[in-house]
Amino acid sequence: MKLQRRDINLTEGPLLKNVLLFAIPIILSSILQLLFNAADVIVVGRFAGETELAAVGSTGTTVNLIVNVFIGLSISANIIVARQIGARDYAAIGKTVHTSILLAMIMGVFSAIVLFFFAPYFLRLLDTPSDILASASKYLKAYAVGVPANIIYNFGAGILRAKGDTTRPLYFLVIAGVVNVILNLISVLGFHLGAVGVGIATAASQIVACVLILLCLAHEDGPCKLYFSKLRLRKAETAEILRLGLPAGIQSSLFSISNMLITASINSFGSTAFIAGNAACSNIEGFIYAGMHAIYQTNLTLAGQNLGAKKFDRIDKGLGVCCGCAAVIGLVLGVLATIFRSSLISIYSSDPAVISSVTERFYLLVLPYALCGLMETVMGSVRGVGYSLLPMFTSLMGACVFRVVWISTIFAHYHTEASLFVSYPISWILTTAAHFICFLIVRKKIRKNLAL
Repeated sequence: MKLQRRDINLTEGPLLKNVLLFAIPIILSSILQLLFNAADVIVVGRFAGETELAAVGSTGTTVNLIVNVFIGLSISANIIVARQIGARDYAAIGKTVHTSILLAMIMGVFSAIVLFFFAPYFLRLLDTPSDILASASKYLKAYAVGVPANIIYNFGAGILRAKGDTTRPLYFLVIAGVVNVILNLISVLGFHLGAVGVGIATAASQIVACVLILLCLAHEDGPCKLYFSKLRLRKAETAEILRLGLPAGIQSSLFSISNMLITASINSFGSTAFIAGNAACSNIEGFIYAGMHAIYQTNLTLAGQNLGAKKFDRIDKGLGVCCGCAAVIGLVLGVLATIFRSSLISIYSSDPAVISSVTERFYLLVLPYALCGLMETVMGSVRGVGYSLLPMFTSLMGACVFRVVWISTIFAHYHTEASLFVSYPISWILTTAAHFICFLIVRKKIRKNLAL
């Protein structure tokens, strides 16, 4: 397969340069995706009031619980296609592409139905205050309309990234982001729709991104080209996508469950200002996470391509380079966000009570956020070489189970903001160490198989 100028080959050339060239468009793409939600939060907070802001902010963990399990499956498309490209198995690439896109369509419709009809139930599970429940439910139902498009986009973007193309997904999100902001302003300022209006705007922008990614794949040259007439669920390819992707999706949802407990704990303080402040802070954290998660996605492709090319030493070196990049991004952004926390929160709300409510969260959760980046990057090497169940169980025990136990014991006893937020950095340290041990075990097994 002839590489285009926009494609980056992670099996050759200087590692740091190629990692950065690959990751920067992903970082920008992730930031644009976050801006979808940020635009919702900012427009609602500024023009619709604190109650509508809290309504939108209270839905994040519910969306993640339903959607992330399927978006996690898009990781498998990235890993499989990257490995096939490294091995130059071009016939297999076409089968994976067509199976992945159809699977994304089916899962997208299913997740949208669940989110639309069970939105009020999930919100009540989170002890969402009654004064914001109706608005939050309407927002979720509007958001659900765009969920299939969101999942299809992520699968398509994963396929393009597997072959080293991280720029076109960025361009598509730029267009979709502009659509989102314009529709946000029209729906809130023009039609006074509040939370439901920004939900409609977000759904519309996701549909735009989906259409663009499908058109791109349909006009692609080479084995990644999409033919709609060839869409079908092939047994072997579907099984491999589920084998690699389902644990990643389940892991994402398990994290969402633990975060739902955190959200319920935040709601237990009973302050609308505190809920709104944490919604804004969570959005800010997302921008830091986006930079580090882009390194994780880069490491996935790097490990997959080099596994296919049988360049195992480059997988080791790539992990070191990616960990360094993730640590620098997380540390710099975490420090800056903490220093300028008041100015950042004031973007979302001018209410002094909202601004002052999240100081402890910044010091205990945002400042050490680099630990989360290291955790994910090490996990990326394990998952990128084809081991998906192992990092799922490691993350389940190191982060999810630990947080549940923490909330039911330490937080239940002290019931303070500090006792709640400190559980995050502790869980990141434990899980990073566990993932690194898993990588050493997997690395030894791969090298042993190579020697046979």
